[in-house]
Amino acid sequence: MTYSDLDRLLGNAQIVRHVMNLWPPFLFSSIRIQEVADDFRHVRVRLGHNRLTGNYVGTLYGGSLYSMTDPFWMMMISRALGPEYAVWDARAEITFLKPGRGTVTTEFRISEEELEEIRAETADGEKHLRWFENEIVASDGTVVARVRKQVYVRRKQ
Repeated sequence: MTYSDLDRLLGNAQIVRHVMNLWPPFLFSSIRIQEVADDFRHVRVRLGHNRLTGNYVGTLYGGSLYSMTDPFWMMMISRALGPEYAVWDARAEITFLKPGRGTVTTEFRISEEELEEIRAETADGEKHLRWFENEIVASDGTVVARVRKQVYVRRKQ
């Protein structure tokens, strides 16, 4: 398999979703990617509550709540901007609001307007740091946690 073959496979959103669902940190933490848009600009992720994902008091383990959000902003922005850009996670924050007692979900969306702003901020080759936020929500609509990720973007020279 050549690099271009691998790149072509990883350019398919459904293949990426299936492969990432088999990735051990997700597989063994009951984290499932439910949806990846064909253009990688929307992702929906679910975390199930069970013995492996519960903590000492029986609620969802905070590390699992964070893990379900970890790679997506960086991955989505990198995919949308293309290989001309270096994209990395820079910082992260999680605020726990309510105990997670059941299955939770979170969604990520990046708009063309946000991508255009990033392109404009990095047009001169300077780095750009941008915060993105999403909520982790219980099945009844209760917000369990808020996660903020700061993403580093620089146009490659």
